[in-house]
Amino acid sequence: MAKILIIEDNVANMKLATILLSNVGHVVICAVDAESGLTLARSELPALILMDVQLPEMDGLTATALLKHDPATATIPVIALTAMAMQSDREKSRLAGCDAYIAKPLRYQELYATVDTLLAERKAQAPPVATHPQERYTS
Repeated sequence: MAKILIIEDNVANMKLATILLSNVGHVVICAVDAESGLTLARSELPALILMDVQLPEMDGLTATALLKHDPATATIPVIALTAMAMQSDREKSRLAGCDAYIAKPLRYQELYATVDTLLAERKAQAPPVATHPQERYTS
């Protein structure tokens, strides 16, 4: 399946998201703060990021904005995870560059549907990759 980075400082939320995503075949990598999450995003280039909004030091929306302004990570879909479920919070996450928004507590159907949708959209936008060496030279 896909490599997914979870940036979450709450151990219980991290464990739940990891179990849910691993159970459907995704490879999960984890960070407990924005700084280490940014480092992992740049080195691992995951297919998708789950970003907690309320992180220590640097919040998740600031981290998302940094990722979206970096050409190496700008196309990675980011799902904002937050306990704040106000419409204004949804708008703030969109303005920061988040591609989707999920309110906590996590509901597995919503998580799976959102992850599947964003991964499918990303795959559809990716340029085709030549699988046979000769295909690279015929265009």
